[in-house]
Amino acid sequence: MSANSEFAGSDSIKTAHDTVYDVLSSLSNLEQKRVLKSVSILLGIDSGPDKDAPVRANGLYIAKDNPRGDFSMERTLSPKSFLLDKNPQTDVERVACLAFYLTHYRDIPYFKTFEISELNTEAAQQKLSNPSNSVNNAMKMGYLVAAPEGQKQLSAAGELFVRSLPDRDAAKAAMQNARPRKTLRKKTGNASRKTNE
Repeated sequence: MSANSEFAGSDSIKTAHDTVYDVLSSLSNLEQKRVLKSVSILLGIDSGPDKDAPVRANGLYIAKDNPRGDFSMERTLSPKSFLLDKNPQTDVERVACLAFYLTHYRDIPYFKTFEISELNTEAAQQKLSNPSNSVNNAMKMGYLVAAPEGQKQLSAAGELFVRSLPDRDAAKAAMQNARPRKTLRKKTGNASRKTNE
């Protein structure tokens, strides 16, 4: 269907359509989805069911594009409910939870700080006092790692941490187990002796 036939009789709608089409056509398919989702959320528009969303089967969800039929988590939980369930105690933990939500509930594995901030607002959370600091600290703590083009992504350790919440002992243990162990070197007797020469 052409833009002219679809939006006949409304010049402002046709202009908006053509402008959005021109801008989005220069982006990759993944980038187009991210922009459309973000704008829909900001405008409060229900974009309808996601054709790629997992299908419910026996109380579990199966990804449509998964030929093996592996089960995935339920993806209908709102960000607000997800954060209430996980109960992060610090800004850094909240960033890890938001990153988890972007990755698994929005299919956005790579993200920028502003996307964390937008989701934080959508989840009705207290504003992050310094989002860049919180994201950088989440990287230092090992919840996030670098991704292509200056973006961030949830680390394997961060994934285990958030999955374990709200059980704080299990979450702490998950992070400790995910960190590489330091090996101790044995000191030789000769190394600690001072020469008399």
